Amino acid sequence: MSDWPVGLSTGCFYKSSIFDCLEPIRNSGFGLIEICSFPEHLDYHNMEAVRSAKRRIDDLDLEPYSLHAPLADDIDITSLDGDSRRHARDELIHAADAAAALGVRYLVIHPGPEKGGFPEKERFERMENAADVLTDVSNACREHKLALVLENMLPHLFSGRVRELLWILGALDTIDVGICLDTGHAYLSGDLSTVVNKLSGHLWMMHATDNHGQRDDHLPPGEGEIEWKKLLYQLSGIGFNGAIILEVAGQEDHQAMLDGARQARRYLREISRHLELSS
Repeated sequence: MSDWPVGLSTGCFYKSSIFDCLEPIRNSGFGLIEICSFPEHLDYHNMEAVRSAKRRIDDLDLEPYSLHAPLADDIDITSLDGDSRRHARDELIHAADAAAALGVRYLVIHPGPEKGGFPEKERFERMENAADVLTDVSNACREHKLALVLENMLPHLFSGRVRELLWILGALDTIDVGICLDTGHAYLSGDLSTVVNKLSGHLWMMHATDNHGQRDDHLPPGEGEIEWKKLLYQLSGIGFNGAIILEVAGQEDHQAMLDGARQARRYLREISRHLELSS
């Protein structure tokens, strides 16, 4: 299969309420969405708001594909401090509760803190800590009939190394956890093709972003330097059958942002359809 569905993350509207962006997203031709859990966008602690968002999503006939778990300095599943780890675990389980109420398929988690620079001597202990917390979160997801997926991080961050991500998967007490390939993060590692090859047996979905090889620009696919035809051909060859979720940077001009996302969707769909026809 190579005719993958292409959706949009509501994260490009993270500074505003989710209720303000759902209709414009639908009117731009997107039916599939990933939901951002930034508190100003949708507070995953507020189940009344979460259920209201679910009703609005259903009213607009949108499909909630995934929820991106919260990112915050105090959510560190690798922390050497037990209280900090328990706090991180509790926050991610709250997010799993919200994901279930929203009716998504996947809960997407960054398997490490949003900072780097840890001493090498700490890394193994931190990897063990991450695996312990993620086992608990995975159990919560299973109870909700959700799937947990871990996102490959930027190369300078924890779990930015493929070998760390694969080690964590192997250390979990379950096999019901997959990988969300972030193309921008993988490209900045210097070898996108190798990252895809090493993670190929675990890829369940994809975050599609582009950049120029210097920073995580979150450009729409086709506006940076990633060779998308080569990448999608590789994904087709390994049998990837998940959805592609666009993660584009927010802009003050919302219509221009949505136009760019719509153009990126068309660009990826044209490539994937060509692969489908030529297979």
